Amino acid sequence: MRAYLSRRYVLSASHRLYSEAYSEAQNRAVYGKCANPHGHGHNYVVEVTVGGQVDPVTGMVCDLAALDDCVQTKVINRLDHTNLNLDELFTAQVPTTENLCIAIHHLLAEHLVHADLERVRVEETQNNFFEYCGKGKHGTAGSRS
Repeated sequence: MRAYLSRRYVLSASHRLYSEAYSEAQNRAVYGKCANPHGHGHNYVVEVTVGGQVDPVTGMVCDLAALDDCVQTKVINRLDHTNLNLDELFTAQVPTTENLCIAIHHLLAEHLVHADLERVRVEETQNNFFEYCGKGKHGTAGSRS
């Protein structure tokens, strides 16, 4: 029987939305106040959903401690209290929350061995959230209003 487990984590990071392909004026037009030269920060809520067969002995899809350890070592330790623009994940792309969501998925996908990574959801604000389901699945994104 396949079941799903979702777990929430919090990380705080800053970023500046700015594309080298645009002029300063174009960046302001596209990204608005998020193009502030000094950046701005968020307290992101990262939700990780894994799925798999329920183990007949433990009754669990995934060992929570193993999941927590993976997210802590691969994501939180790397990104918490950092400027995302300075991380090599974002040297060739704008650190939007959409790209952050995809990057977190990639950081976790190869390291989760006891369950399948189904989805990563990142809540940027109370109104904005983004999801990525990985290769072959359809991700969704919340609005930027």
